[in-house]
Amino acid sequence: MTLHRLGLLSVAALALAACSTPDTATRNMPLDLPVLQAADGSVIARNYALAGLEMSVPADLRISESNGYYPFVDIVWRGDPIGDRREQIASMFYEAAQRNVEAPQEGQRPVIAEVTLRRFHGVTERTHYSIGGVYSIRFDLTVRDAMTGEVVEPARTVTADLPAPGGQAAVELERAGQTERVRVTDFLAWTLRQQLEL
Repeated sequence: MTLHRLGLLSVAALALAACSTPDTATRNMPLDLPVLQAADGSVIARNYALAGLEMSVPADLRISESNGYYPFVDIVWRGDPIGDRREQIASMFYEAAQRNVEAPQEGQRPVIAEVTLRRFHGVTERTHYSIGGVYSIRFDLTVRDAMTGEVVEPARTVTADLPAPGGQAAVELERAGQTERVRVTDFLAWTLRQQLEL
């Protein structure tokens, strides 16, 4: 292996390792959610029951099918066969939301979550089967009253990162049924639940 290639591998590994965190650390991090305040300044507790999701994936988000270590684009997804990546990502969000709709919820106010995707950067095949990385997900979340359409919470940006094990660890997860799509959809369901305090 040439020094040039070794240098590129090192840079890629460092870039991906810098944004990678263990599953448990990611899932147990305290969420810094905005405080809801009434007109008089009093704090309002979230009391939501998720009724549905509206998803938008802007057409100007750049997609890459390149098999490099880290394509510098907005959307990288390899957990489904080659196809409409925007549609595939939206379908994971819809499935994640539906799981929460069908799960027991303590809240009383039915709401619609409006999601606008800003970034969905998974890992390429090369990264998945070597050094691993992180699923870097960013989206804007607006909460609306399901009955009136009133904006309950204006748009805020949610950052959700999930570690993407590489090499043998990735292979073993897949053998156990924990494919990329399964893991990411599970994570999105958890993220929505936490962000809405369901």
